[in-house]
Amino acid sequence: MELKDLKSLIKLVTETDITEFNLENQDGKIQIKRGPEKEFIQVAAPQAATPVAAPAPVSAALEAAPVAADPVANDMYDAVPSPMVGTVYHKPSPEAATFVKVGDVVEAGQPLCLVEAMKLFNEIEAEFKCKIVEIVKGDATPVEFGETLFLVERL
Repeated sequence: MELKDLKSLIKLVTETDITEFNLENQDGKIQIKRGPEKEFIQVAAPQAATPVAAPAPVSAALEAAPVAADPVANDMYDAVPSPMVGTVYHKPSPEAATFVKVGDVVEAGQPLCLVEAMKLFNEIEAEFKCKIVEIVKGDATPVEFGETLFLVERL
């Protein structure tokens, strides 16, 4: 393929809505892409405030690795799990007061904390009226999907 033909193809792609062009013939293969790579964002829906069981190990290497103990709710307390991977924050801003503290009674829909994921701050709300028994994850600490953020007592 001649250079002028290649320039014409590039011009065609940049002047239209085409984001990807592929051409293959006996002379070779040409692939032209433009624009940023597609970005997929996946957010899990909030789950009910129940303890989450750890997934089964997938290999012998994982079985041998020590697993950090995640506080599990007993019969008296419910766990409030993180609905996503991110960083937990207990204050709406660095100079503000915390959303809740141990001993507070919160109503359904009241914010408990924020979980920041990919520069988006997601408010985690109480799903039912409850009393905060324990704050499991500290402020500005990483959290995994399903990890317990709070232990609460239903009221």
